[in-house]
Amino acid sequence: MVESTENLETNAPAEPEITAPTEATEETFAKSGKKSKKHLEEVKAEEERQARKAETKALEEAGEKPRGATPITRPKIERRGKKYQAKAKLVEKGKAYTLADALKLATETNPANFDATVEAHVRLGVDPRQADQNIRSTVVLPHGNGKTVRVAVFAPLDEAKKATAAGADIAEDEDFLKRLEKGELDFDVLISTPAYMPKLGKFARLLGPKGLMPNPKAGTVTVDLEKAVKEAKAGKVEYRVDKQAIVHIGLGKTNFDQAKLLENAETFFNSLKSQRPASIKGTFVKSIYLTTSQGPSILVENIYN
Repeated sequence: MVESTENLETNAPAEPEITAPTEATEETFAKSGKKSKKHLEEVKAEEERQARKAETKALEEAGEKPRGATPITRPKIERRGKKYQAKAKLVEKGKAYTLADALKLATETNPANFDATVEAHVRLGVDPRQADQNIRSTVVLPHGNGKTVRVAVFAPLDEAKKATAAGADIAEDEDFLKRLEKGELDFDVLISTPAYMPKLGKFARLLGPKGLMPNPKAGTVTVDLEKAVKEAKAGKVEYRVDKQAIVHIGLGKTNFDQAKLLENAETFFNSLKSQRPASIKGTFVKSIYLTTSQGPSILVENIYN
């Protein structure tokens, strides 16, 4: 029996309806307020931040390292050598020692295997940019600073001979300029007569940065060459304030007797105190620290204001 055409049409599967593609509707935002695009972006960013914070906290509680975490820098003392750390334990943190005790402790906390220099670092309440506050002077340490000082003298031949007799290591006339032209700076102190200073002008860039340029304030420009040479050999040192208003000076070696170190230190501080500018109304000496070349810093009682 053949079904009717009507029944065939009724039982046939329905064809899918084809619709024309429609364009996606853009999300609309308010110009301001809680429904503005900016506010919604801020809310989303805050939610992400809180989620990261919760994740980091969970990892830390579990004893795991958070992803992308910056390595924790060890304290400076832990990055020092074992010898330094052992010596640093002898210094009581925050305690201000008397000058005598600080000098004794400095020699005891020298971690080096050689007789290191005992250094003083003094912060001043001055402005080095002001001409009258740019501290620069010299002092003759009674027992020297423990260093062998090589003295050079640039002067006329007859004066140079007298300087040699007084103990100068180098004492020359025009031949000294040839040394400088070759860049030979095998000396620690350079002394010159006032008349010969113009000849050193073209070597200012060579001598200046190394602190070797003769200067009247330092007593290295003088007509009394014999006296200048003897003072330099006996332990005369120059000190000056740096850009950070700090004076640095070596007071001797760790193998010095404590009495000699103390006398050197007191001589220096008395000299420094005499350099106080008249324009300074407040604190002149702000802080004093002693140390050795490689040792820990030791705070000193400030009695020099």
